[in-house]
Amino acid sequence: MNLVELKREQLKLAPKVVLKDGFTAIKTIGGAACATVGQKLLAAVIVCDYPSLKLLEKKTSLLPNPLPYHPGFEAYREMPVIIEAYNQLEKEPDVLLVKGTGILHPRRLGIASHLGLALNVPTIGISETLHLGTVIDGKVQMQEKTLGYALKTKEHANPLYASPGHLVSLSTVQQIIPTTIVPPHKLPEPLHLALRIARKKAQKLRGVGDEKMENTGQMPEPSLE
Repeated sequence: MNLVELKREQLKLAPKVVLKDGFTAIKTIGGAACATVGQKLLAAVIVCDYPSLKLLEKKTSLLPNPLPYHPGFEAYREMPVIIEAYNQLEKEPDVLLVKGTGILHPRRLGIASHLGLALNVPTIGISETLHLGTVIDGKVQMQEKTLGYALKTKEHANPLYASPGHLVSLSTVQQIIPTTIVPPHKLPEPLHLALRIARKKAQKLRGVGDEKMENTGQMPEPSLE
């Protein structure tokens, strides 16, 4: 992985991110998350009705893991498998929540922003860790600019950090994320569901693989059937 070249690409793409709402109303909201399966990555993308948050659709995909994990470059690792799952949806969500950052990123192009540009869809990044910036009155600021929000979504738990990805305004992020929380879950419900589905499917595939490997000495090709 040539990180210098990837940084250049991120810096080139970042100015293309649009921080204005690319929709007039939100009737559906999606979530995208990944889990590892050996040397592969599994993505789950789901769509919920909004504001009821009733699950309407779920899709998964499994692809070889293209790159090792490097902070700040998650998009290059996870984006291909997320796009593979997203393209199976019968109906695209009005807004897609992504596990990771949006513009709350050293080069203003976290996975939510990069994915939003690639798919040309409104995205919001949700992270459980703050890698940069300072929280002042609930706003995550850097060089006097607001890049996101620290949101307390569960009692006695650390806050989430929400930032616009693409085609979503800062004010919309602040308004919509609290409406997607279903206690006792800390994550927004669409993201909670996507992550649960991804982990459950990955665990099932890993279990199948372990059993087969004990019997044959070889790891089989996982199946999503």
